[in-house]
Amino acid sequence: MIGIERGHCFCGAVKAEFSGEPFWICFDHDDDCRRAIGSPMTIWIGYRPDQCRWSGAAPKRFSKTRGVVRSFCSECGTSIGYSDEGLPNEFYVSIGFMDAPEKFPPQAQAYWEMRLPFIIMDDGLPRVDGYSRTRDAALGNPRDR
Repeated sequence: MIGIERGHCFCGAVKAEFSGEPFWICFDHDDDCRRAIGSPMTIWIGYRPDQCRWSGAAPKRFSKTRGVVRSFCSECGTSIGYSDEGLPNEFYVSIGFMDAPEKFPPQAQAYWEMRLPFIIMDDGLPRVDGYSRTRDAALGNPRDR
């Protein structure tokens, strides 16, 4: 039996179901995500687009960073996730969108060198100074923007 996880925005307008296991879960400290999420860091949950089934209102989409398209609720502003041309066939959902965030323990710390100086974590996870997934370098890097 394939597991189903659910998520919804703060106001409940955008809803989704995610089937199967995510392929990657990671803390993210880069400043692009920090600004987009409005938090000192986030945790991204990686699913394949065909594992996502959307219901309710369609998420609004926005792109400021080349190759990255972020989605959010147009009613309440909840960050939902992002897709990245440099990471084809991957969709990353913000842990704050998920109904049961406790089910998604991270596997690594990405952009560790960009963390805020007061972020101190003793979790034993691997620290990566850039993307934690192999990404097309031609699309750039947050620290170079």
